[in-house]
Amino acid sequence: MPGSDRSTAAAAGLSTQNGQNSSSIIDRGVDESTPLLISAAKANDSSSTSRGEAEEGEITVLASELSTPRLAATLGTAYVGVFLGAVDASIIATLSAPISSEFFSLSLLSWLATAYLIANAACQPLSGRLTDIFGRGPGLVFSNVMFSAGNLICGLAKNEQTMILGRVVAGVGGGGLMSISAFLGSDLVPLRKRGVIQGIGNIAYGSGAMLGGVFGGLLNDSSAWGWRLAFLIQAPVSLVSAVLVAFLVKVPPKISSKSLLARIDFGGSLLTIAFIVLLLLGLNAGGNLVPWTHPLVVTTIPLSVVILGVFVWWESRAEQPIIPVRLLLHRTVLAACVTNFICTMVLMMVMFYVPLYLQVIGHSATQAGLRILASPFGVSISSVGCGLIMQRTGKYVGLGIAVVSTFAAGVTLLTTLTESSPECVTFMAMALLGAGYGGMLTVTLLACIAAVDHEHQAVVTSATYAFRSVGATLGIAIASAVYQNILKARLWDRFGELPGAAEEIARIRDDLGELRRLPEGWHDGVIASFMEAFRGVWLTALGMVLVALVSISLMRQHKLHSNLAREEEEEEQAEAEAEAEAEARQE
Repeated sequence: MPGSDRSTAAAAGLSTQNGQNSSSIIDRGVDESTPLLISAAKANDSSSTSRGEAEEGEITVLASELSTPRLAATLGTAYVGVFLGAVDASIIATLSAPISSEFFSLSLLSWLATAYLIANAACQPLSGRLTDIFGRGPGLVFSNVMFSAGNLICGLAKNEQTMILGRVVAGVGGGGLMSISAFLGSDLVPLRKRGVIQGIGNIAYGSGAMLGGVFGGLLNDSSAWGWRLAFLIQAPVSLVSAVLVAFLVKVPPKISSKSLLARIDFGGSLLTIAFIVLLLLGLNAGGNLVPWTHPLVVTTIPLSVVILGVFVWWESRAEQPIIPVRLLLHRTVLAACVTNFICTMVLMMVMFYVPLYLQVIGHSATQAGLRILASPFGVSISSVGCGLIMQRTGKYVGLGIAVVSTFAAGVTLLTTLTESSPECVTFMAMALLGAGYGGMLTVTLLACIAAVDHEHQAVVTSATYAFRSVGATLGIAIASAVYQNILKARLWDRFGELPGAAEEIARIRDDLGELRRLPEGWHDGVIASFMEAFRGVWLTALGMVLVALVSISLMRQHKLHSNLAREEEEEEQAEAEAEAEAEARQE
């Protein structure tokens, strides 16, 4: 058959081109176009999901398992991008004020973070399917180039519009750097060892997120270039990473007789971007840039829900969808994604309001930052530790319950905080939160990948990133609403009848510096009001964590294979021997 010849030739050519002659081709279904690619015996053991892939006309080509030095070099290069993406996301925390001051635009303050976040979140769900088609290597090269270009634009920006454009372009690249590195780990490392690799990736992310704000502030304060150098210095590093990726990453894309354009789900891509952009725009703007009743908010959020419905309908009928909706109906995948969504909401609530709590009780911004460093360390240790446990045991359900319970313990400690709590309580709480979250990321990712066939591992990973991105934004919005409403109500309850109360309460809510200039007799009542507002945030977070604990307990155990092909050689041999013994007894 002509289609068969083309597929076979393409497979052979691709394997030779990438220098991976030992690569294997997975296609667990049988039709007229695949008889030369797989034995009939193996095809007969196909699952329905894999047969669906054959019907779609795509064939998965497995990469060869690399030597340890080559694997370390390949993944190390990818994790440079993860580190830079994390730095770029957190660097704006210390640079927003000087950038906004230079352009004389306080409204720019919020958009600097929002523009990056929205672009980052919108591109992550697309990266799985697109790199299935075009390859992980080209995807990483493109992401590095976009990230470099975005930071270059920011570093050279002459006005606020150019600055926002640079953040959008960098966000597009950063989204790919984050997600494609996770796909690459799954392509090159068997599931049984995948947790350890994911743990190392989480260290790259955690260290970048931890150092970003410090790095940005240091360059802004000590360099003649000011905040611009913080962006410009990232551009050449990202370009070097792009060159290394082009040489090192040799993971074959899926093979198909169809043209590249015919395999792209343009409708699904546009709907995905529209849904995430509208939702995050509304959530970020509401209560931050504009009131929640503003037309921007009341239009974008309902419209995003409508587009989500259209997206589900479209993807359920698309021949080669960006995110196969049926995967989200899988119990383990849905439970893992919901757990990611809720735990990320809680983490963002905590990461924004614990430093604020510390500043209210008298610490400087720098001191507050140092006191939450236990969280990234917890993430790093737990991520690698959970990976090692899964490598040894091959189990993850009980481990998942344990790490989310650890996360819940950290939130529970926060609910005990008062203005006179010992500093060790905050440190312990942040360490437990980091350990619980880092372990959760590793466990849920492996659970999702193990629950689906090899050919869907990239798109299901993209789904977890999408849930995480939306959860981050929604968590900040919920925490802000709880905090502001309780603080306002308690301040008015205590001081509403005093002269000039309205103006003073407004100043207290907008500027922590006002705590040093309070009218006589206000201090204790104001601090008590803040503590009640923070406790409202902690209790809201605790309720969410309990839901996450239920969610993760619903995951099912799937086998963590020790080889990339996910072959069941020992089990198949045992079954064959059992069948032979049964036949012998019958004879």
